[in-house]
Amino acid sequence: MLDDLASAEGFAVLGVTGPDAIPDAGTRLARALADGHGATMTWLAETAGRRSQPAVLWPDVRSIAMFGMNYGPASDPLASLADPAAATISVYARNRDYHDLIKGALKRIGTKFAASAGAGIKVFVDTAPVMEKPLAAAAGIGWQGKHTNLVSRSYGSWLFLGAIFTTAELARDAPEADHCGSCRACLDVCPTNAFPAPYRLDARRCISYLTIEHKGPIPRAFRPMMGNRIYGCDDCLAVCPWNKFAAAASEAKLKARVDLEAPRLADLVRLDDAGFRQFFSGSPVKRIGRDRFIRNVLIAIGNSEREHFLPDVLRRLDDASPLVRGAAVWALERIAPAAAKRMSGARIAIEADPDVRAEWETAA
Repeated sequence: MLDDLASAEGFAVLGVTGPDAIPDAGTRLARALADGHGATMTWLAETAGRRSQPAVLWPDVRSIAMFGMNYGPASDPLASLADPAAATISVYARNRDYHDLIKGALKRIGTKFAASAGAGIKVFVDTAPVMEKPLAAAAGIGWQGKHTNLVSRSYGSWLFLGAIFTTAELARDAPEADHCGSCRACLDVCPTNAFPAPYRLDARRCISYLTIEHKGPIPRAFRPMMGNRIYGCDDCLAVCPWNKFAAAASEAKLKARVDLEAPRLADLVRLDDAGFRQFFSGSPVKRIGRDRFIRNVLIAIGNSEREHFLPDVLRRLDDASPLVRGAAVWALERIAPAAAKRMSGARIAIEADPDVRAEWETAA
């Protein structure tokens, strides 16, 4: 029954496992947190017990159905990296927020299944303390590659995951084996060397973390490596050889909006809060807020080293947000170092925010 319901809702793959299927996940998570690889994501430690043991999250769970929805791109997701006037947004964020789409579908499936099976259910999509990737591997959907993301032999790197916990006893699927072999493409392509070892990710160095989760100024050492990546990073996903079997997403709401495939940096840097909210309405990009987003855009502008951005950068020097002002100083230093040096003394004297003053002091 679940197979038919999943297919009707657009899911490409379904697998079933149990709440006891990931006994080593807690140990791996504890090691990552002890090494500082969780960066500022304190909720990982706060919810570690529930994450690694599904039965702690819900004691009544007997089976876990894992669902995968294909969001494969129709074209090269890294093509825009070569255009210094464009921005690169992660494939998953180029249209509607998948959390809403998948949660709605799983709720419909769960309601029908619960009524038919007489079982209790709970639906989870990413935001709950559920370790979807280890559970999906245990359910046979794919395996966690050396980049720690799920890889499927049929869909490559491009699967959104969701879970239905149920009190029903369901037949379990066999776990998927690891098919990475000796390949290290995902490790070697990372611009910031965020993988200290295969199957280990240090979020402190990850561009996805830095552009999305990190709330303050991005460390200067990583800014040049970001290129024009302004929301997330797909490099390690896109280079996986298993993507040769992947297909483009069929769900219309997961197909990239044309205006988000390679948006112009000049347009994005001019967005005020209202314009940002309108442009990214319904998009996962919206959740980071306008100020963090413009911070990322200004770093991309700095990396372009194109002087035609100078008027926009100068306007952002007077932005209400210190986070934006600081990024604007760095962008100015990159595209017009002489102008940054000339302006630094007066700006240091009047700037109230210590992080922004530090940027001006470096520019001087």
